[in-house]
Amino acid sequence: MSEIRTKVQFVDIDEDMAGQRIDNFLRGQLKNIPKSVVYRIVRKGEVRVNKKRVKAEYKLKAGDMVRIPPVTMEEKTDDAPVSTKLSKVAELEEKIIYEDDHLLVLNKPSGTAVHGGSGLKFGAIEALRALRPQARFLELVHRIDRDTSGILLVAKKRSALRHLQAQFREKTVRKYYFALVMGQWKPSCKVVKAPLLKNEVNSIVRVNPNGKPSETRFKVLEQFEHATLVQASPITGRTHQIRVHTQYTGHPIAWDDRYGDRRFDAYTGKFGLDRLFLHAAHIQFIHPANDEKVEFDADMEGKLLRTIEKLRN
Repeated sequence: MSEIRTKVQFVDIDEDMAGQRIDNFLRGQLKNIPKSVVYRIVRKGEVRVNKKRVKAEYKLKAGDMVRIPPVTMEEKTDDAPVSTKLSKVAELEEKIIYEDDHLLVLNKPSGTAVHGGSGLKFGAIEALRALRPQARFLELVHRIDRDTSGILLVAKKRSALRHLQAQFREKTVRKYYFALVMGQWKPSCKVVKAPLLKNEVNSIVRVNPNGKPSETRFKVLEQFEHATLVQASPITGRTHQIRVHTQYTGHPIAWDDRYGDRRFDAYTGKFGLDRLFLHAAHIQFIHPANDEKVEFDADMEGKLLRTIEKLRN
């Protein structure tokens, strides 16, 4: 049985690292070490900040010196690093729309989760870390569903992560999605406000008066005989929000395995569609480095474009 053995580390905390909890910082430094081990070494006082014991909730300050003790544990064979030779990993390199020292904008393919877990060996963030081994920091700014394609923001500095996530919290980020929905969406239906409640057991989301306030704005882009291409702009960021709001109005999205309509799937399947027709197409935000407004567009994959063309004909 092979082992993971880390060496003792001494890390000087700079402005970019400051502000995060010590447990979250350690999880970033000890990437292959389970959370339980990280919390154990903090609890036992093996981790020192400025030569003193700290609790897991301690927030790091610029100028702190952190001592990370050596850790030895058995290595699981299924925890091997993600290989850049895997086709799904290599494909992501071509899906990078923009990259600088602060952030990366990815046109995530449908079927790729944003991160590993729940039986998934890796997701987009693990693949990007494999493609960028020299990057000291790569973290998701936000998430989109596994079957949704389109724009995904990744921060390359902790300061950029804080800056961008603050914009999401303050609802100043502007983004819209393209969705193909069942039936004739009425152009007069421009806003859907329906509270959403998530079932923590099966992750199914339903409209429920006890749920969280949720708002999505819609615009009709093109009408077909039995379908409508809409632009959906989520004002709030609830789980499965666009998918549930379209279902709530009686116009579920094509090939939605949770909230869709199989009759509509069979209809759109005749045109070659076999994936969720929901695509994060556009985003606008303030760049964390210079406070200038930037915007990016992500092209739809050929399968979605061909489906629209066949619907037109």
